[in-house]
Amino acid sequence: MDHNKISEMLDGLDRYPFHMPGHKRNTDLLGKEFPYDRDITEISGSDNLHDMSGVILEECTRAAKLWGAAAAHILVGGSTCGILAAIRALAGHDRPVIVARNCHKSVYNGIELCRLHPTYIYPQTDRASGICGSITPAQVDGALAEAPDARLVILTSPTYEGVISDVAGIARVVHARGAALLVDAAHGAHLGQGDFAAHPITCGADVAICSLHKTLPAPTQTALALIGKTCPDPAAFAAQLAVFETSSPSYILMEQAARCIRLMQERGEELTAQWSHRIATFAQRLAHLQHLKLYFHTELPACIWAYDPGKLVIGTRGTNISGHALAQLLREDYRIEVEMAACDYVIAMTSLADTDQGFARLADALDKIDARICFARQSHHIPVPQLYCVYAPWQAADLSQTCVPVSCAQGHVAAEYVWAYPPGIPLVVPGERVSQELIAALGELTERGTELHSTCGKMPDALRVVKEQI
Repeated sequence: MDHNKISEMLDGLDRYPFHMPGHKRNTDLLGKEFPYDRDITEISGSDNLHDMSGVILEECTRAAKLWGAAAAHILVGGSTCGILAAIRALAGHDRPVIVARNCHKSVYNGIELCRLHPTYIYPQTDRASGICGSITPAQVDGALAEAPDARLVILTSPTYEGVISDVAGIARVVHARGAALLVDAAHGAHLGQGDFAAHPITCGADVAICSLHKTLPAPTQTALALIGKTCPDPAAFAAQLAVFETSSPSYILMEQAARCIRLMQERGEELTAQWSHRIATFAQRLAHLQHLKLYFHTELPACIWAYDPGKLVIGTRGTNISGHALAQLLREDYRIEVEMAACDYVIAMTSLADTDQGFARLADALDKIDARICFARQSHHIPVPQLYCVYAPWQAADLSQTCVPVSCAQGHVAAEYVWAYPPGIPLVVPGERVSQELIAALGELTERGTELHSTCGKMPDALRVVKEQI
């Protein structure tokens, strides 16, 4: 990266950050020091992340107590390394696994590595917003009945959009059938604090992985693995974590994770109360919007069990602008950078490091944009269809492959992932049969401004498929 590009990047940092990381560059709260003198390694007195007995163990014990877990591990490889370790520790090898289809791509990487055979559970979609709803205990029970040898169920709660599932009800179902429950709670490190919903680990998850950096004041890559009191083999998780996490962990990142944990212990109640108040004030301020919509803060559709109000999902459906256009207006006219833009909404991610001024700035901007736009032809939800699973992802990867134009892919079996990032949830998984409905959905997503990615990097033009004809 050359000097001019670095300067351009730094110039953009005066935009207010309604996106990750959760520290929000709030130097008034956190200071400006970057401690090179504290960038050490496993020397005498500094403990060892992979064989904790001293200061790191103390901080992990503090985290476990704060979140109500039996044990905790600080992660410096983001939630991804924790998810991979949990899958390998809990699912076994070459066995069935139950997976919510809206999981992050790291879950599918774990399925491939362990050569698992997934049974997918599709959440119902809220047609008013186009957002996936909650996974239900009944869905999990039905999937386990179809795959009684499955040792692991994997779901995401809260989701990228803030949707929470009934983890307590699901945990009861899972444990009654002798399986374990892994919850990707990467976006829920703040849950269980203040007025926010209960954390999955206190609801019965055997392992819950949460990213400190997403919603709490901590640097990117810092996360926690929380081990539940019912986890069948905590030692196996620790052993697998040593496989997937670096053997040279950053002490700066670990120290900052510990700082975040101590901040939550000492001031969490105060800071989350302020955060909740800011969210409530913001939602009240936007209650009069005529065209834009703030989803899920006043009422929930039937398909959503609960919601995390820390996510501000602002809808544009039925107006003359798209989610992408709204994000551009906020960026260029109001110097606000949101977390993500979809066809019909944007996500503004909040944290306890946000300020009154930040919330007011976003509310003022949305007020002004709402007055500038108008109603238009009702845009329709783009349903990404459920696809028939022919092979497990790793099986598709082992077969002969070729690339075909997306327009000609109907009937072929996908041999690569297709996703929009963020949030990194696969629209197509290797081993799934491509349908005409999927091709149409991918085309419309592209046409409406969603940037699609694929493993081979040829979207939206071509898709890698298994070399067979139907």
